[in-house]
Amino acid sequence: MTKNKTVTMTEGAPWKSLIIFAIPILLGSLFQQLYHTVDTMMVGRLISEQALSSVGTCGVLTNLLIAFSTGFSVGTGVISSQLFGAGKKDEITKHSFNSLVFLIGLGVIIAFVGIFAGGFLLKHLVSVPEMLLYDSARYFRIIAFGFVFLFGYNAVTSLLRSIGDSKASLYFLMISSLTNIILDYVFIAWFNMGVEGAAWATVISQSVSCIFSFVYMQKKYEIFRFKGKKLRTTWSDIVILIKTGTPMALQSMVGTVFNLFMQRLVNSFGAAMTASYTVVSRYEGYMHLPTNSVNQGIATFAAQNKGANKPERIEKGLGQAIIMATLVTGCLSVLSFIFAEGIVASFGISGQAAVYCVKHIRILAFPFMLFSLYFPCTGMYQGVGKGSAATAMSSTFLGICLILGYGLRYIPVIGETSLMICKPVTWLIMQPINYSYYFKGSWKKTNLIK
Repeated sequence: MTKNKTVTMTEGAPWKSLIIFAIPILLGSLFQQLYHTVDTMMVGRLISEQALSSVGTCGVLTNLLIAFSTGFSVGTGVISSQLFGAGKKDEITKHSFNSLVFLIGLGVIIAFVGIFAGGFLLKHLVSVPEMLLYDSARYFRIIAFGFVFLFGYNAVTSLLRSIGDSKASLYFLMISSLTNIILDYVFIAWFNMGVEGAAWATVISQSVSCIFSFVYMQKKYEIFRFKGKKLRTTWSDIVILIKTGTPMALQSMVGTVFNLFMQRLVNSFGAAMTASYTVVSRYEGYMHLPTNSVNQGIATFAAQNKGANKPERIEKGLGQAIIMATLVTGCLSVLSFIFAEGIVASFGISGQAAVYCVKHIRILAFPFMLFSLYFPCTGMYQGVGKGSAATAMSSTFLGICLILGYGLRYIPVIGETSLMICKPVTWLIMQPINYSYYFKGSWKKTNLIK
């Protein structure tokens, strides 16, 4: 039998636990961003700028549908982490089985919605321009097919991270990213499959990572082995998952709804802005990596220490997490401000789209540190079982940001710049809102496990 190598985060210096846990997540997310970027670059360079815009407009709808997976996988990971911190390892087996059944089933449902209603949703919900709709619909229907694999993969990696294994997801994503890069080139450059080639490359790479992750989990950890055990999913088990995962799913959905309305605003400024915003979205993904990785780390850290009844470690760990996220983000801010023109040029856009893009990147660069000052708190809220607080914070941020984005565009001296300044201003506003809740201390009074 393979020896279990679970990792506890309830002992030792918090910053060391967070670094050990967060670095693989950071690198894995980097690889994930890489293959999304390769999709974008190859579509822009090997097909056309119009194809780039078509693929970009699908992102908001894709994220909306997979928000269920993101939210519920976070929820199931929080329960598993608290059980692990409390030493209730036997209960993790049943919980993990229920989580996989639930999330894979949800993935099948969401895939059907995407395949059969994708074109309608892109046209009427996202308001994709008619000139982009055909390619957008072709791309999205194929991407939707891969939701089943994506949901399964998210469930497995969330369970693995809950017991301290964040390295595994790095290996899976490395394999997936390399597969995607190779297939992108083969399908687009060699077989001339256009946007459909980019979509199939992504789906195949997702299926590879899903299969590898499940096999790894079964072979590596006894607590995740189901064979020979009398396990079945009851309605009460599903209710627990729904209650825990719903706040996280809502948080993810609120974010994607925000992106949907932002995409509508972007589209209203024309094709040049749409192409520019597609590139900026990829750039934002990279800039968010340090903070998002720390956010996921502090969620698991807080959950394990909540289960172990060590609240003082949670507060200490959060402070150290914020410092790490802000320092790394600050370094990236300097680099992206200096090399903004080179970043834009690498995506193959030019003219007015490039002008918009360079300006947007430089406006966002340094304010990303404001994001790093408050966002790790939402991970901590999730970890201790206060997912509703994290959702409230995200909803407040996104609501303010939308109001600024849509409202400021009508001021003549601002116009399209409203897209570029609404997030930095809102990050600044969120600081007192978040920390007033944190110091109030009500997040300490919650229990998910008995």
